[in-house]
Amino acid sequence: MSTFDVIVLGSGPGGYVTAIRASQLGFKTAIIEKENLGGVCLNWGCIPTKALLKSAQVFEYLKHAGDYGLTVEGADKDFDAVVKRSRSVADGMSKGVQFLMKKNKIEVIEGYGTLKPGKKVSVKDAEGKETTHEAKHIIIATGARSRELPSLPQDGEKIIGYREAMTLKKQPAKMIVVGSGAIGIEFAYFYNSMGTEVTVVEYLPNIVPVEDEDVSKQLERSFKKAGVKIMTSAEVTGVDTSGEGVKATVKTAKGEQVLEADIVLSAVGIKTNIENIGLEEVGIATDRDKILVNDYYQTNIPGYYAIGDVTPGQALAHVASAEGILCVEKIAGMHVEALDYGNIPGCTYCMPEVASVGLTEKQAKEQGYDIKVGKFPFSASGKAKASGNADGFVKVVFDAKYGEWLGCHMIGAGVTDMIAEAVVGRKLETTGHEILKAVHPHPTMSEAVMEAVADAYDEVIHL
Repeated sequence: MSTFDVIVLGSGPGGYVTAIRASQLGFKTAIIEKENLGGVCLNWGCIPTKALLKSAQVFEYLKHAGDYGLTVEGADKDFDAVVKRSRSVADGMSKGVQFLMKKNKIEVIEGYGTLKPGKKVSVKDAEGKETTHEAKHIIIATGARSRELPSLPQDGEKIIGYREAMTLKKQPAKMIVVGSGAIGIEFAYFYNSMGTEVTVVEYLPNIVPVEDEDVSKQLERSFKKAGVKIMTSAEVTGVDTSGEGVKATVKTAKGEQVLEADIVLSAVGIKTNIENIGLEEVGIATDRDKILVNDYYQTNIPGYYAIGDVTPGQALAHVASAEGILCVEKIAGMHVEALDYGNIPGCTYCMPEVASVGLTEKQAKEQGYDIKVGKFPFSASGKAKASGNADGFVKVVFDAKYGEWLGCHMIGAGVTDMIAEAVVGRKLETTGHEILKAVHPHPTMSEAVMEAVADAYDEVIHL
């Protein structure tokens, strides 16, 4: 039996980052992975989807070259080559994690891990051989997978999840995307850009429903302008796959209608990977598909911890990484502060991009704040106009009494790279006045943040 200080179960962006930080802190560390190092994010999620989306964006530029005074003849896409590029990027990132494991002297144990009482983990490898390992601290980071609805049972061919959507052998002529969170919207943008006829079906009244309503409405306008069909307050109640394609029955306020397509992509959220990993045998408490933890990710059983998608926080890669670092630093006896889940940025990488942090305007009002709201459209931004991407805006929400930055909401080209200003500003308890007086470079997209703040305080110059 091999013995460690820390064993991490799962090697996604939560797990592998946790293992590296544990090793940096002097712990003898092992990581257990049943498939590919890097988990879903590097292999089947965040990274390969961004590669697909970049191909879509470049194709869009080629199709609109005339807008920039350029002539491009015969521009076309090779769907298979686009998918292969995405897989190549993912493979490269996974190899990068392998390098980091070696560099940090972390033992990689390949196989399916099952928790055992007494701070042990049993691992069964691909040949069926079982080994047992023990550690003073065991950290669960097994992540999540595509959630299935009873009305949308995934068969991997006609009704698919995000994983199949990344590696289709043939581009579908028509696709129905069920769910308009980040995953659904990103794939809707990708396939529409590639030339697929896309319909998005969303159960709630707005697409990207967690975002500020102004952002949701702007994205819907942009998507419709690009040719994506949007159905909100709509529910897929059944799918018939008996024919050549699929027929989806959609219930709306106006009654039922049947949509025909080649493929239905189910993007209705995630299901945590907490089954069959030994939680019951160890006695680890769960509630509504999540492992219960305290502020430092300790479960109810001493020596067992959980981070990432399996816990109640936001299911985002950067959240899992932050939780894992905080967890092992606490184990090491460092002074750490609980993560502020109210200051976690969210990003959607369609075009225009969406990024936000903090309270929406509606949430701020519901919480009783007297607020100042500012908004600056990219149509008034010199950089946005010059780049040919003037869709969208930056919207800021401040507490009128103390100047606290309550929320920031962006939609536009490159805004996922801009949201960190608001995250850092809120972390440092920056006021609107301080942002207003911090000189922003011209011409940049980031000027829109300063201009939106100026609008909130009736000092806007370029509107």
